[in-house]
Amino acid sequence: MKSLNTNKFEDIIKIRKTISKNLLKEGIILAKEVTQEQLSELKELVERARKAQKVIENYTQEEVDKLCRAICAKLYDAKVWAELCDEAVDETGLGDKVTKRNKRNKLKLILRDCMRAKSVGAIEVDEEKGITKYAKPAGLLAILVPTTNPCLTPAGQAIYCVKARDVMICSPHPRAKNVTNKCVDLIREALVENGAPADIVQCIKNPSISLTQYLMADADLVIATGGKAMVHSAYSSGTPAYGSGAGNATVIIDETANTDERIKEAASNTRISKTSDFGSGCSCDGNLVIHESIYDKLVEALKSEGGYLLNDEQAEKVKKVMWDEEGHRLPKTVAISPQKLGEAAGTEVPEEANFLMVTGGGMEGVGKEHFFSSEKLTTLLTLFKYEGDFENALDMMRALFEVGGKGHSCGLYSFDDDHIDALGKAAPVSRIMIRQPNNKGNAGSATNGMPATSSMGCGTWGGNIVSENIALKHYINTTWVARPIKEDMPSLEELFQEFYVEGMDQE
Repeated sequence: MKSLNTNKFEDIIKIRKTISKNLLKEGIILAKEVTQEQLSELKELVERARKAQKVIENYTQEEVDKLCRAICAKLYDAKVWAELCDEAVDETGLGDKVTKRNKRNKLKLILRDCMRAKSVGAIEVDEEKGITKYAKPAGLLAILVPTTNPCLTPAGQAIYCVKARDVMICSPHPRAKNVTNKCVDLIREALVENGAPADIVQCIKNPSISLTQYLMADADLVIATGGKAMVHSAYSSGTPAYGSGAGNATVIIDETANTDERIKEAASNTRISKTSDFGSGCSCDGNLVIHESIYDKLVEALKSEGGYLLNDEQAEKVKKVMWDEEGHRLPKTVAISPQKLGEAAGTEVPEEANFLMVTGGGMEGVGKEHFFSSEKLTTLLTLFKYEGDFENALDMMRALFEVGGKGHSCGLYSFDDDHIDALGKAAPVSRIMIRQPNNKGNAGSATNGMPATSSMGCGTWGGNIVSENIALKHYINTTWVARPIKEDMPSLEELFQEFYVEGMDQE
């Protein structure tokens, strides 16, 4: 495994220059170089992490499982988590203190998955193929923490990290550095209380873009959860990296939502997904594509769930405070309440409103020039209507993902297996939720089989290396041991079938 030293800084500087060129293409300029004092502090963090690695890599399965439970229990405590949620919103100005509390349930799911898996020694045996797989630590992880999840991300990563016998250093978003460090300090307390080195999990106290790039360049693995620039930087670091792509979650509601009960459930799912943490997550519903036969009833059901439908004049005002003239998302209206969004736009929103809605129309309302068809990341939802066959819904879905969000997620409220199959084949996304809230289901739920995570790969569609949830298997290296087996090779006739030619094995 790598070890940070002064000589290597020259190599890292070269890597930074490469990163700088790549980011400049995206219109992003790197921060100023770090000071020698900052580099010395980072070197100390890395050295301490490497020392802790030598300890945890020799832990038994029972020992790492105990530590995972200890970390999760420390943070899952409602009193502890509530305080972190409040501080996160106060420090960042993003999200909702009430629904942010629900995110602690993700920790419980991650722990559940970890307790059901092996991560030490032989973790899988296939006697038929003679293969035994052994788990090994990935090493030092650089964890890039987004401002929208300053506590859930390090907490979830820490459970997986310890389970895999890795060590990690978090690089928090500068806007959330205090609460992220407080969360990490609680994790460190849990480690020490159970006889493990605190330095298994560390956090940069005063983060910057430049310092993060030095950390990534010297880590063994980077896990980048956040925006496009962050993920691009991780992939340019010269270190293996997992990243997640942008979202623009689109949910199709077809004509099988044809009873009052189904209409109500579909609307409730949308409200749950749209309002979670004021719509800050990439999985929160952004667009509904609704069949004409149920459109009016569904809109009324959404109103009953607290949706407030903006008229054309109001919608135009909201658009101007969400995007600039080129369609770039403006940060001041990200993850805020519908009332604050209305206030920013100069239009009154009822106190009882849970989220805002705008009418997108049909296919003519989809495109990069139609900003409401792009990712919102706040408490606003766009309603589209499709007519006729389900293929028309698929066409609209494809068009919406051309605007943004390819690779991330899609949803479908339907009881038609043919429609579910058709969407599964057609959607350029890594995950599709059927009759459940996207934001609750995508990252794992007690009522679906998705791996629990706080980071979701979006495949090559989203510029990522994997098209699945980043979970335990991604935190470990695997050694395959192959024993000899009985020869397994079909005849040429079986292999080539109609292409077999007599004597083709002879010169």
